[in-house]
Amino acid sequence: MHFNYHFLKFLCPALETRFLGAEIVECFSQNKDELIIGLTLDKNDLFIQANLLPSISCLAFPEDFKRGKRNTVSLFPDLIGQKVKSINPISFERAFVISLESGDSIVFKLHGTRSNLLFYKSEEHLPYKIFRNELKDDWSIRTKDLAKNLDLSKENFEALEGNASKFLPTLGKIPREWLKQRGYIESNLEEKWGLLQELLDMLESPLFTIIESGNEHNLSLLPEENSVFQTADPIAAINTLFRYIVVIQAFQREKQHWFKIFEDQKKKSNNYIQKTTEKLQNLESEISPAQLADVIMANLHQIERNSEEVTLFNFYTNQDQLVKLKRGVSPQMFAENLYRKSKNRKIELDQLYQNLEDKENLLVKIEELLDQLNTITDFRALKAFVKEHNLISQEKEKQEQVPFKRFDVEGFEVLVGKSAKSNDEMLRYFAWKEDLWLHAKDVSGSHVIIKFKSGMKFPKTVIERAAELAAYYSKNKSETLAAVMYTPVKFVRKVKGSPAGAVMVDKESVVMVPPIGPKE
Repeated sequence: MHFNYHFLKFLCPALETRFLGAEIVECFSQNKDELIIGLTLDKNDLFIQANLLPSISCLAFPEDFKRGKRNTVSLFPDLIGQKVKSINPISFERAFVISLESGDSIVFKLHGTRSNLLFYKSEEHLPYKIFRNELKDDWSIRTKDLAKNLDLSKENFEALEGNASKFLPTLGKIPREWLKQRGYIESNLEEKWGLLQELLDMLESPLFTIIESGNEHNLSLLPEENSVFQTADPIAAINTLFRYIVVIQAFQREKQHWFKIFEDQKKKSNNYIQKTTEKLQNLESEISPAQLADVIMANLHQIERNSEEVTLFNFYTNQDQLVKLKRGVSPQMFAENLYRKSKNRKIELDQLYQNLEDKENLLVKIEELLDQLNTITDFRALKAFVKEHNLISQEKEKQEQVPFKRFDVEGFEVLVGKSAKSNDEMLRYFAWKEDLWLHAKDVSGSHVIIKFKSGMKFPKTVIERAAELAAYYSKNKSETLAAVMYTPVKFVRKVKGSPAGAVMVDKESVVMVPPIGPKE
């Protein structure tokens, strides 16, 4: 209710007492949608702090405010040197006006997410300047049009059939909830009138309470049992609310934000560990292709030429086994393919075990971060925690909409395209002629870029690791060894009309590497 007309009726007289005759000496902003007006009266500094962010709209009237040395801009130069003549609420509206001795005026329009400050010249009916320029409709607001003349007679109440929202639209959420809890909706007309009069009596009492609901803090003009602050001073009330909303509540939201990120990571890590463990158990329980290859090679003399299946004794299981061969492939070549498949299976198992270990280590780290976060009680400690663990840059990396995966290899930035279309986009917008381009040879796959570092040659180990990624993100992923070509980006060109991801390479070198993916 801090922007409610019923509160502004108390706030404005208190503000007028404090600011009457004060001279405006500065008006500036150093945060988005935050306006500071500095005044002086009898050599004392006074301030109006308006935070008009759509997510957090609130006012404060601090006795001291330190202007930053950087990232600050002066605003409303016409206000400088002007003196306050009066401060009044606008009738039945979430707004109040500061009248200046020159005849100019400042209107604080406190409409939640559309809150704004409007500056009027004395001879003009429409705003001369506004603070939040994106609120285009505010340019057509006339101060006199904001004021409302409500008929609060019992006759009008009865004519509206006891509809409290139509009778008194300024009530706000907390008073309406008070009526609802006392059975207003089910009551007859006379009972409704009685409840409404009781509510209005309380709204006329100068008692201001800050209550906490979940992670939010609100100002109430009603008697509240569970309050975090209570006062008869409206300025003290709104200053305290500002501290809760802008500082404490913002801290709680920021802390909860990181809690959610870590809990999501924890959930994903647990899911990955579970699925990978199951996959490993299945792979380990399967008979190795190398065993079948051994059986074939040990019994070559029993396999007739062009046979498509044969029953052989499996000395691993001590049982006869039906072996299906591939048409057109000799038993020796079939066995060789099985040996290759077994090697690839071994590479896959090693990679899965490594990934599983990395995820388990990550899970331990997440638990440690959650424990640390749980002990943090203020913004300074939270900012230090975020900085220490480099969380901002990591989050930006995830949110950044780019067509590639990003890896760090010995200090070199390596980019891997996400799709054929992404390959084109990466090559066009994110690669420079000095960068090194890699791609699995003669098969479809991701483009890989090693970003050039001034004055440094690409180390062989970096090229090989990037080549392993190029092989892994290609059709050769399951091979034991794969050929990967590489060349400076200046030798790679896109032919007009060619399919997505297709390029022409004028000059290339080739390296043979095993396909190895990223460590999870």
